[in-house]
Amino acid sequence: MSAPNPHRYVKMNGLGNEIVVLDLRDGASSLKPAEIKAVAENPKTAFDQMMVLYPPRTADTEAYVLIFNTDGSESSACGNGTRCIGWLERGLSGKTHFNFETRAGILAVAVKDISAITVDMGEPRFGWDEIPLAEKFHDTRAIELQIGPIEKPVLHSPSVVNIGNPHVVFWVDRPVETYDLGRFGPLIENHPLFPERVNVSLAEVTSPTTMKIRTWERGTGLTRACGTAACASAVSAMRKKLTERKVTVTLPGGPLTIEWAPNNHILMTGPVEMEHEGILEAELAAAAKGQPCLVPEGRLP
Repeated sequence: MSAPNPHRYVKMNGLGNEIVVLDLRDGASSLKPAEIKAVAENPKTAFDQMMVLYPPRTADTEAYVLIFNTDGSESSACGNGTRCIGWLERGLSGKTHFNFETRAGILAVAVKDISAITVDMGEPRFGWDEIPLAEKFHDTRAIELQIGPIEKPVLHSPSVVNIGNPHVVFWVDRPVETYDLGRFGPLIENHPLFPERVNVSLAEVTSPTTMKIRTWERGTGLTRACGTAACASAVSAMRKKLTERKVTVTLPGGPLTIEWAPNNHILMTGPVEMEHEGILEAELAAAAKGQPCLVPEGRLP
């Protein structure tokens, strides 16, 4: 994961959530959104999220991490990506516990093995202005929003929560695969109620300890796994007393274990997978037409 010039990248995934990791703790330059998109559009480096590591800004942290979506926009937190960088850091240092600083705060990671990496995702935020919403709602367990005809909506009364990113969770009573999330996901993502856009999940509670979800991810689209969406769906179900405080959330890419701990922090445990390593400039020479920079202009950490 070291970052000599030319820059090496590591391609990984967390339950099929495609992650590209760039470690720039030896130095940084600047990146245009179009160049991030070029990385995402290249078949060899295509990602759902890119995790870019910079020198730490805070004591007792391993790195300051910026996270980018496929469309070049920033994400404040990524649970699957954080598990990936935790696994890579274990290989570098031999340690098993790490702290990474993100725009959402400091995320603690504990590595047991490649199949069991736990990220402390911090405390959920339920206030309408913390999510944020464009209108005031006193009870964010169920807000007034529906999709479809007024007399017979397809989806309605979702829960909303911020897990580093804004999330809306619609509760369904039939398999999540039967809904056309690819059609209405972008409409909800860009709904005026969500000034910072929103991640959209369908959640089916299957028992007091299990649930299934599908997610349309803000800035990315349909994804096989979204760690923050799993956390958002789980704590929303717990808040509505639909499940116990520890559940298995099954996504299209596989299961994650989510626990809402007594200290109000959300613990997410799941696997990662290594795919390949490469030289970024070599992979993008044709697509990016030159050496890409690696931080959005004006957004240096």
